[in-house]
Amino acid sequence: MTNEILLMASIVVIYGAILVLYRFFGREGLFCWMAVATVLANIEVLRVVEAFGIEQTLGNVLFASTFLVTDILNEEEGREYATKAAWLGIIVAVAFVVISQSWFLYEPSSGDWAGEGFEIVFSMAPRIVLASIGVFCICQHFDIWLYRQIWKLTDRMTGNSRGLLWVRNNGSTLISQAINTVLYNVAAFYGVYDGSTLASICIGCYLVFIVTSIADTPAVYIARRIKRNEKNS
Repeated sequence: MTNEILLMASIVVIYGAILVLYRFFGREGLFCWMAVATVLANIEVLRVVEAFGIEQTLGNVLFASTFLVTDILNEEEGREYATKAAWLGIIVAVAFVVISQSWFLYEPSSGDWAGEGFEIVFSMAPRIVLASIGVFCICQHFDIWLYRQIWKLTDRMTGNSRGLLWVRNNGSTLISQAINTVLYNVAAFYGVYDGSTLASICIGCYLVFIVTSIADTPAVYIARRIKRNEKNS
């Protein structure tokens, strides 16, 4: 149960960190998180674990947290800032792959002990990050657009532009994550894993995304309260 406990704990810690950043630094804190999560998720995704009886890559919670960031920005700060955050993630991902590959241009010294580890981890970085950039660009912009479409629908249904937040939060994220799961894992790992392992990873990743999407709903409501308290202070 160690992996399961770690995954559940990571959701609490990561979503909690996002709310702390929003509370003390506002949208700038969320922009910072987008940059950090984009880099770490692209490294962490290289590790495959088994949890809840399913093979899955790590990095799912961090990647899901970027959708929480854009949902909070979309809801509380406006679509313009959500789009800026998405582009920030893309630019950081490009910078990460360029910088990480530049490390291999250096001649290692005879005392270098980390070179082999760097080769193992970052030799896959271009394919992983290029897949991530393309899919991230598609899915984040789709999520931002779909969030607004669902918002218009919930507004017409209730006559309250602030009502049914959980519907647009979960609706946009679950659909976007389904597209992301298939596109990313096929682009990043086709030929690396056999078909059955790849299918298992896709199923496992999406099940994790379902959990992270549902779990981030309280975080979005807390973010709304943070914004309301900020306006009233």
